[in-house]
Amino acid sequence: MARYILGLDLGTTSVKACLIDKESRKIVAKQSKATQAGEGAQQDVSKIISALHNCLGRIPKDMLKNVSKIGICGQMHGILFWKQDTGGYRAQAEGNERYELGKGPISSLYTWQDLRCTPEFINSLPKPNSHLRIATGYGCATTLWKIKYEPQELLQYDRSGNIQDFLVAMLCNLDHPITSVQNAASWGYFNTQEKEWNVDILKSVDFPTDLLPRVIDSGELAGKLDRNWFGIPKGAEILAPLGDMQCSVLSILSCETESTAVLNISTSAQLSFQMPADFAPPSTLSSIEYFPYFRNRYLAVAASLNGGNVMASFVRMLQSWLQDLGFGAPQHVIWEKMLTLARNVEPGDTEMTIIPTLFGERHLLDSPPFASVHSITQHNMGLGNVARSLYSGLVTNLHNMLSSDLLHQYGVVQIVGTGTALSQNQPLQNQIAVQYSNIPFRSVEEGDAAFGAALAALN
Repeated sequence: MARYILGLDLGTTSVKACLIDKESRKIVAKQSKATQAGEGAQQDVSKIISALHNCLGRIPKDMLKNVSKIGICGQMHGILFWKQDTGGYRAQAEGNERYELGKGPISSLYTWQDLRCTPEFINSLPKPNSHLRIATGYGCATTLWKIKYEPQELLQYDRSGNIQDFLVAMLCNLDHPITSVQNAASWGYFNTQEKEWNVDILKSVDFPTDLLPRVIDSGELAGKLDRNWFGIPKGAEILAPLGDMQCSVLSILSCETESTAVLNISTSAQLSFQMPADFAPPSTLSSIEYFPYFRNRYLAVAASLNGGNVMASFVRMLQSWLQDLGFGAPQHVIWEKMLTLARNVEPGDTEMTIIPTLFGERHLLDSPPFASVHSITQHNMGLGNVARSLYSGLVTNLHNMLSSDLLHQYGVVQIVGTGTALSQNQPLQNQIAVQYSNIPFRSVEEGDAAFGAALAALN
């Protein structure tokens, strides 16, 4: 009897696979692989699929052949385009269990980090019929930019979706992609209460609405596996693709009280908590947004664009400086040295202030993306001081978006932290404990989006 559920997460920098036992809900196998699909605005879809195959190839087939259901999530907001008959997923390798991309036109994945839509361009767009904003890096905004500046390219395609939408369509061999309310909301121009695209508004600006995926509720089935896949039997049920943020939160809240806030710091950072069942999102925009969760519930989210990506940029800068000076050091050595030195900085030793908004923030549309450093003195320029100030700045930025006082107002009694950029960074954890001092904080390693996607398929 099939006893396992598979969860997959197609993240910004890596792919993760997680196998859980249906009865115990425990993880029995997991794998991860860096995609190396490109940093920032555009990623190579074939490399993401290749990384996924690499993960599955390292899970025993005796386990995969007992998978009955698959939950898939991935990085939100982004979009890719393809042509159904000659591109996409029609062409599959025969005689093995790998899926191959078609030879026809298929675009890059334009990610949530895409900055092509300037504030002026965003302000020129019609107002969505939605409580959620439209921002650069969102699927509908990217499409509208292409309509204006690269219209001929769009004529090549007849389908679009996020990377997880594309994977689900490929595995189920769907003629038209299906997405969930969670992912549709992340594109903009989607009304989460009516659960419909703003079709009339989009048509008024010549948006090709036939490109939009069909939307079903988060947690519903999109289809069944069209062929055997790394031992997973044909006919395994596949959920509508989900958001990685919602699945990360689910992985924590599945074993915590509802009055828990979840802090995830990986490439970006999100602090979120579940709203009451009768909550209806307000129409006013602020630094807190309300994203669809599961079972018609909403998450209050402070979604910062600045997290592990800022720390990684700082490490790359240091590596570049060393190279300019004729020295070499791998990035992992710089990371380890930063953490060691930051641990040794005593509280009060540094007065440096770093505003780390290197990638901007969506609620600060009129502020250009840049970081700044203040209060440099002759005594606080050591690497440990600077690293500690950077960690403090990242937490301060998040606290400015969603304060501890506001968390208290909504009855939050604890913060649980997770994410690759947080779990191994004790100085960063210390800064969270300091700035959210009136709310107990702890970090866990078991929570991740792939586990959450598997749990979503189990429910």
